[in-house]
Amino acid sequence: MTVDRTVHLVAGLVVLASLALAHFGSNPAWLWLTAFVGANLAQSGVTGFCPLAFMLKKAGLREGSCCS
Repeated sequence: MTVDRTVHLVAGLVVLASLALAHFGSNPAWLWLTAFVGANLAQSGVTGFCPLAFMLKKAGLREGSCCS
């Protein structure tokens, strides 16, 4: 598993989990987690810095080239 694929997987799972928690848990505050993930993805697209990718690289995952 590469850094790129792991970042995409984690972002997708967190969005799906927060949507499920907001819907089935009947607490719309969980949608803030989706907004947080979206804001981080937008920030990463603008600045080129992704905190999760930084941590995964430090943990030893190899870099991928799925988006290059």
